Amino acid sequence: MTDNESNIKHLIQEYLLDEGLLRKKIPIDDKKLEFGFQFVCFKTKMVVLKPKNKDLIIISNPIQIAPQQVDALNALEDNKKLQYFMDLRKFFLIRDVFFRIDTQKFRYEISDQIFLKKDGTISKNSFFKSIRKVFTCAAYSNMILNEYCIGKIKPGDFSKSKDFTSDFSLYS
Repeated sequence: MTDNESNIKHLIQEYLLDEGLLRKKIPIDDKKLEFGFQFVCFKTKMVVLKPKNKDLIIISNPIQIAPQQVDALNALEDNKKLQYFMDLRKFFLIRDVFFRIDTQKFRYEISDQIFLKKDGTISKNSFFKSIRKVFTCAAYSNMILNEYCIGKIKPGDFSKSKDFTSDFSLYS
C-alpha cells in the first residue's frame, strides 16, 4: 500500500469515526480493492470502497426490495413492474449516479464516485455530499416503489419497512 493509499484509507476512516457512522471494515480478499468500510448513515447501510490503482473512491448503497414489495410488484398489471424499473433508470440518470439493476432478483445498487485531489485526499464536505447524493436517490427510489405498491400492500407495511425513512437526519 502506498503512502497516498494509506492516507486516504485513514482519512475516510477518520471521517466516519468522527460522525459515529463506521460499522466495520470490509474484509478485502479481492485483488481489485484497496480497502472498504461499511457504515450506517440515515439508518441505511452503505459502503465506501477504494479500487486498487485508481484515484477515486466509491460510495455505494445496495438495495434488496422487501418480499412484500416484490409480491406487490409481481401483482401489478399492464407492464407496471417494468415501468417501475424504467422509472428508476430514468431517475438515476437524471441524478447522475451509477447504478446496477437486477430485475430478476429485485435488487439494485446506487453508487457515486469521488476523484481524489492531487495529494490523494478528499474533503469531508465532498465525501458527505456524495453520501447524501446516494442516500437521496435510495430514499426517492423507495418512495417511487411505495407509490407503485399502493393498493397492493397494507398501509401499515409501508411504515414497517426498514427502508422507510421519515426523517433524514445524519444522526438519527
